[in-house]
Amino acid sequence: MGISQSASKRVTSALVNSSQFNSACDSVYSQCLSLTQEAYPGVFPYQLLNAAANLHQHLTSLRPHPLILRWVPHPPARSQVDSAFRFVTRHQDNPRSDEEALLLDSSDFREWAVVLFSDAVVRNAGKAVLQRVPVGVMGIAGIGAAARTGKEVVGAAIGVYAVGVATSIYLSLSG
Repeated sequence: MGISQSASKRVTSALVNSSQFNSACDSVYSQCLSLTQEAYPGVFPYQLLNAAANLHQHLTSLRPHPLILRWVPHPPARSQVDSAFRFVTRHQDNPRSDEEALLLDSSDFREWAVVLFSDAVVRNAGKAVLQRVPVGVMGIAGIGAAARTGKEVVGAAIGVYAVGVATSIYLSLSG
């Protein structure tokens, strides 16, 4: 995966191609169907928050996935679950009736999980950049002031540090 690929595409690709992620999706999807005694051909929206928590548990303890372990310390919130559901239902290829639109089949469920967890990973990685860069910049500026080095040297060091932090976080998104 090249450096020109966006962070979300990089994470999405890592999740889609992950056997741990696919296995966890299959397991949680089956669990959701069994909760409705397999009376319906899919998962209802009200089941998705619990499904997200179960997926998170699978991906952090039962079938650990490195991206989820590093970047998603807590199960996704209700707002993230609902946002991923809206994204998946808006982007369906074949329009369904109102009743069918409420159910996620296996492929829709997997797409929902990919959208949910890729957004969570990218969001938390972005937060990490925003937390790490200012701290390092203050440290470099403080050392530069104490050593009485020129503004150009301090500015270059800050630039190199910021690019290094952003690059290291970006490269860690491939799983």
